[in-house]
Amino acid sequence: MLGMRTIKWPKHSFMILAIIATWIKTVIVYHTSFEMKIENAMQQFILFINPLSFLLFTYGLSLFFKSAKARNRYLISISIILSVVLYGNVAFYRFYNDFITLPVLFQTSNFSDLGTSVAAIVEPWDVLYFVDVLILILANKFIPKMKNSFKVNVEFRRAFFVLAIAMSFLNLGLAETERPQLLTRSFDRELLVKNIGTYNYHLYDIYIQTKSSAQRALADGSELVEVNNYVRSNQAAVNPEMFGKYKGRNLIVVSMESLQNFVINNDMNGHEITPFLNSLTKDKDTYYFSNFYHQTGLGKTSDSEFIVENSLFGLGRGAVFFTHGGNTYNSMAERLGENGYFTNVMHPNNKSFWNRDIMYQSLKINKFYDIDSYTVEEGQAVNWGMKDTPFLEQSAALMKDMPQPFYSRLITLTNHYPFTLDPEDIMIPEYDSNSGTLNRYFQTVRYMDEALKDFFQQLKDQGVYDNSIIVMYGDHYGISENHNKAMAQYLGKDQITPFDNALLQEVPLFIHIPGSDDGKEMTEMAGQMDLRPTILHLLGVETSKDMQMGADLFSPEHENFVVFRDGRFITDKYVYAGEACYDKSTGEEIDVEPCQPYADRATMELENSDAIINGDLLRFYDEKTGNLKQESVK
Repeated sequence: MLGMRTIKWPKHSFMILAIIATWIKTVIVYHTSFEMKIENAMQQFILFINPLSFLLFTYGLSLFFKSAKARNRYLISISIILSVVLYGNVAFYRFYNDFITLPVLFQTSNFSDLGTSVAAIVEPWDVLYFVDVLILILANKFIPKMKNSFKVNVEFRRAFFVLAIAMSFLNLGLAETERPQLLTRSFDRELLVKNIGTYNYHLYDIYIQTKSSAQRALADGSELVEVNNYVRSNQAAVNPEMFGKYKGRNLIVVSMESLQNFVINNDMNGHEITPFLNSLTKDKDTYYFSNFYHQTGLGKTSDSEFIVENSLFGLGRGAVFFTHGGNTYNSMAERLGENGYFTNVMHPNNKSFWNRDIMYQSLKINKFYDIDSYTVEEGQAVNWGMKDTPFLEQSAALMKDMPQPFYSRLITLTNHYPFTLDPEDIMIPEYDSNSGTLNRYFQTVRYMDEALKDFFQQLKDQGVYDNSIIVMYGDHYGISENHNKAMAQYLGKDQITPFDNALLQEVPLFIHIPGSDDGKEMTEMAGQMDLRPTILHLLGVETSKDMQMGADLFSPEHENFVVFRDGRFITDKYVYAGEACYDKSTGEEIDVEPCQPYADRATMELENSDAIINGDLLRFYDEKTGNLKQESVK
C-alpha cells in the first residue's frame, strides 16, 4: 500500500480507469458471449472501437462534477448500470440468440413465470461480467489519490468531448462504409450491435420506440393507401375447387411449441422421434406442408399467434402482444365470429402472460380457457403451465360442450426450453452431443408427439373429430444458433452456415381434414402468414378486402417466397441470409444481384406491416368495402 501512495496519478485517472475497464470488458464479451460473424479486418476494428464513443460521453459527464466523492460515485454507478445492461443482453442472447429491446424490458409481467428457463440461463461465473465494477470500487477504496478533488480545466473538457464526437463520427462513417443504410434498414439487431455497439444500439432502440409511439398519434389513415395498393397488387386468387369445401366445420388449430421440421420422418440414434406426426405425412386426410417456415421475431409464441390471426408480421423490436395490444385488428377469430363461430383460445397458463387477456379482446376472441379452466393434478405441471397430455385431454372434453361450429386455438407447453421431462414421461434416451439443450429436445418432442396422438383419439371419443378441420403448425424454432455445433453433429455436417440456419427455420404444418381422402405432401414454399387466408377460404370466408400479407396455400397464384422477420428470405431458387445470397439447390454463395429484387420486396413487406401496427391504421379501414373510412379522409 505504501508503494501505491508514492505513485503520482494523473488528475483524471479514475475516469480513465472506468472507461478502459468497461471498454475492454465489453470487447471481450463481444467475442466470448455473442456469436457475431466477423468477415474482415475492418469489421473487427469497428467491433473494437464501437463501445468507445458512448463510454467517452457517458463517463465524461463526470468532468462536470466539482466534488471528487460525487464524481467517483457517479462513475461507479454508471459502471454498474452498463454492466447490468450488458449482462442482460448476454442472458437474453443465451435464450433467444438475439439482443434485448426496450419493449422486452417492460414485459415484467412475464418475469415471474420464467422459472426453469432462467435457472438454465444463469451461470456461476456470470459474476465476471461485473469485474470492472469491482475494479473501480477497489481503486476508490485503496488508492487515496483517486479521491482527490481537482478543478477541471475548461479547455481539457472541451477537447475531451471533441474527441468523443470524433470517435462517434469515425465509428458511424466506418459502419456506413461497411453496411450502407445501416440505420434505415434496422431489421437485424446483430448488424446494429456489430457496427455501433451495444450501448449505442440501445440509444437507437429508444429513438425507434419513441418514433413508433409517435406514429400512432400522428397517423390519419392516409398511410394506408400505399399499403393497400401493395396488398391488392400481390393478392392471390382463390382456388374455386377448395373455397368453401369444408364450410361449417369446426376449426381446431394447434400451436406445437418449438417444433422444427428436421425431426419429422427422422430418427435419433435409431429412435423414431415423431411416429404419430410421421404417419400424418402419409395420411389420406392430411395435407403436409414440407417447406413451411415460421416468421416470428422476439415475441416467439405470441408472434406466431399474431401472425396466424392477422396475416401480418410481428414487430422487430418486441412482442406486438405487449406493445400494441390495444390496436384495432381484423383477426381470423373476428371473421369467423362474424360467420357464426364460437371463438376461443385454450392455453393452461396465467391469462396475463404475454398480455393475452388484453390482446384477445382486441382480436375479438370470445373466450380464453386459461389455467383456471383446467384441473392440474400432482405431477401434471410443467414449465409455465400444464403437461401436454392432460391439457389436450381436458381441452377435448371442453370442446364437447362448445356451441358449434367453434374455432379453438390450442397452445402446447411441454416442448419448451429448457426441454425437461419427469422420468415417467421419457420415451427415448437423450442425444449424445455437447449440447444438453439439443440432447433433451428429442425427448420432449417425442412426448408431444404422443400427446397429439392421444388428442386425436380424444376428439373422436368426444364426437367432434369428424366435423372438424385440425391445423397443426410449429410456432418457432426450438434450437437456436447457440447450438450450431451440436446441430452440425446431428445433421452430419462440418458446420452450420447462415444458409443452413435459414433452412432450419422450417417448421411442420399439417392440415388434417377427416374424410377428405385427398391428402398429400405439399412442397410449396410457405410461411405462417399464409395460414389465415388458407383456413378462411377452406371454410368459405371471403378475404379479398382484408388487409393481409399472406396468400392462400391452395391458390394457383401462390408464390414461392417467404420473408423472415429479420429481413432474410427464401424462394424456390434463392436463400438470403447473413447479408449473402445463396443458390438454394447447392447452398453455394453467389452474387447478391439475383437476390436484390426479392430483398427490396421483403423490406417493403416488413415496412408495410410495421406501418399498419405502429400507426394502428386498421382503425381507419373499412374491411367490408376495402376503403378508408370516410371520417379519416381529410
